[in-house]
Amino acid sequence: MKSIKDINFAGRKVLVRVDFNVPMDGQKNITDDTRIRESLPTINKLLADGASLILMAHFGRPKGGFEADLSLEPVAKYLSTLINRPVQFTQALLGEGKAEEMAKNLKAGEVMLLENIRFYAGETKGDEVLAKQLAQLGDCYVNDAFGAAHREHSSTATIAKFFPNDKYFGLLMENEIVNLEKLLNNAPRPFTAIIGGSKVSSKIGILENLIDKVDNMVIIGGMRYTFTKALGGKIGNSIHEDDKMPLALELMQKMKDHGVNYFLPTDSVIADAFSNDANTQIVPSDQVPDGWESMDCGPESCKMLRDVIMSSKTILWNGPAGVFELAAFAKGTNEIAKCVAEACKQGTFAAVGGGDSVAAVKQMGLADQMSYVSTGGGAMLEYLEGKVLPGIAAINE
Repeated sequence: MKSIKDINFAGRKVLVRVDFNVPMDGQKNITDDTRIRESLPTINKLLADGASLILMAHFGRPKGGFEADLSLEPVAKYLSTLINRPVQFTQALLGEGKAEEMAKNLKAGEVMLLENIRFYAGETKGDEVLAKQLAQLGDCYVNDAFGAAHREHSSTATIAKFFPNDKYFGLLMENEIVNLEKLLNNAPRPFTAIIGGSKVSSKIGILENLIDKVDNMVIIGGMRYTFTKALGGKIGNSIHEDDKMPLALELMQKMKDHGVNYFLPTDSVIADAFSNDANTQIVPSDQVPDGWESMDCGPESCKMLRDVIMSSKTILWNGPAGVFELAAFAKGTNEIAKCVAEACKQGTFAAVGGGDSVAAVKQMGLADQMSYVSTGGGAMLEYLEGKVLPGIAAINE
């Protein structure tokens, strides 16, 4: 692996792709700085070597060209407080001279952040002209943006070809790859995958790729109702995909054929409206009345989940157990978080990825008790599906 660990970057200008796509409130205050903090080991290592850093990042989804609301200026100011030194920044884009001048005059130990890389239309197209413009700012390239590694963009993939002998993974990227490879190829057994979310269609790849790697597959969230209905269950108004029912049956047969134990929640918390204030009741998962919708796992299912988790040596958790965004239906997801944290204390290796799963462990103050919390939901999913991520392939080439 082409890691920065064994390289001294003293006196070099290092282009570093980071993931600073962080949430902000209406006053431009950063409300969750996890992605910025996760980049600090790489930034601090390079600065300790005596390098100068030119950071590249995206923010939001600009429609093309500069948009004041999507400027990275608040991030530059915030980062300076974390690294205890100024972060140079200009809203001028490449081609206007200012950013190029700043990069040229950057001295050892200094840091600059380029304006939102997605203000350039060519970024998301993997444009070589833009990649070359960026490459000319530094003399080596480090990719530390795992959250964007599944994108074949100018700053995440194309740029690497301009540094055939000077391209590296940052420490965050290295950690993500090492942990994901452990899950796929060297996981202590028994290995349990807990896969949730609303649709089977979004998780087909990960389910199929894990069948020959896991001992237990727990299917939760809204997607479980496609499986329940396929088995002849009555699911009321619960979310499901009729056209994916044959696939659900096929996946369950594959799991049986591979000796994988699969689990579907046996009881559900159901509601008569999609609201915290809805009327609720607990029923068997295959006996949901018309007009009612499953919103969370029931108590029997939570006990089943606990038993499976506590008997596992490796856990992969991706996706919530229910409608986690509504507090009244977050119990199942929160119970998983607590059980996984407890299992980790007993030596289990647990990896957590996906927006709601990560949000749950953060909200409960359990993130630091997990073995590994991924910074990239989509990138993690594609890696576990067995896909080649462009941002990783570009460094390995």
